[in-house]
Amino acid sequence: MRRLALIGHKGMLASMVGRIAPAEYEIFPFDLPDFDITDRDRVLRAIVPLRPDTVINCAAFTNVDACETEEDLANRVNGYGPGYLAEAARDCGARLVHISTDYVFDGKKREPYLEDDLPQPLSAYGRSKLLGEAAIQETGLERFFILRTSWLYGPGGKNFVETIIRLATEREELRIVADQFGAPTYTGDLAQAIFNLISVDAPFGIYHFSNDGACSWHEFATEIVGELKRGGASVRAERILPIVTEDYPLPAQRPAYSVFSKEKYRRVTGCGIPLWRESLTKYLSEKLEAIRLR
Repeated sequence: MRRLALIGHKGMLASMVGRIAPAEYEIFPFDLPDFDITDRDRVLRAIVPLRPDTVINCAAFTNVDACETEEDLANRVNGYGPGYLAEAARDCGARLVHISTDYVFDGKKREPYLEDDLPQPLSAYGRSKLLGEAAIQETGLERFFILRTSWLYGPGGKNFVETIIRLATEREELRIVADQFGAPTYTGDLAQAIFNLISVDAPFGIYHFSNDGACSWHEFATEIVGELKRGGASVRAERILPIVTEDYPLPAQRPAYSVFSKEKYRRVTGCGIPLWRESLTKYLSEKLEAIRLR
C-alpha cells in the first residue's frame, strides 16, 4: 500500500480525491481542528513520522472576497502553510501535490495562459496563492506538482453551480456577469488529473488543469439552468440577463480572462480532458437522479 496524506480532507476537492483514489493508496486524512496547516511544528510532527509516499494539499482559504479583509489569515493558510507541507515532504521523501488557482494571473491575456506566463494577481486571494507556490519552491523540495485550476465545482461544497441551482429555484430573473471568461472544472475531473500525473511519474513542476473549452459566467449559468430544465427540475428562472463586472461590484477584483492551456498536462499524461459542458451535464444528471431517489 502507498501512503497518501490528504490535507483538508473535509473539503469539496479532497472529498472527491478520497472517493476516487486507486485501491493501492491508504489514505491518512488531516483537517481542522486536529490539524492546522498554519502551525509549522504540528505539520512537521504529523507528516514526517508518517512517511507518506504522497501529500495532497487541498486545504485553502477560498473565500475570495473575505481574503481582502483577512489577508493575514489568507497568507498563513494559502501561503505559509503549503511551505510547511513542502518542508515535511522534503524531510520524509514524499512528493507534494498542491492545488493553486487561475487568480494568480491578471486576466489581461486573450489567449490561454501557459504555466510559465508571469503571474500578476489582482486580489489578496491571488497574492496568497502565489505566495504558497513560492513557499513550496523555496524549501528546496524537488518532488512537487503545483496544479492550477479554475472555477471549481462539485458535491459537498459552496460553488457557483450550487449557487445558481438555488437562485434558479427562488427567482424569475438572474443577472450574471458576462465579461469574465474562464473554464469550469468538475472536482471529479481534477481529482482524476491528480492521479494521472502521479501515476505516470510526470516531470515535477507547475501544471494547468481545467475542463476543456471556455465560457463566461453568464454562459455557465445559462447552461446550468438549461440542464436543470431538461432534467425536469422545478425552476423559476425565466430570464438570465448578462451584465458587466461594474454592475456587480465585489471587494476582490477578478481576472477578466483566465483560460488555461492544458497542452503540458496532455503531453505528459497522454490523457484527454472532458469538455466543461459534458462534465456539467454528468454532474447535474447525477445530482437530479439522487434527488429523485430520495
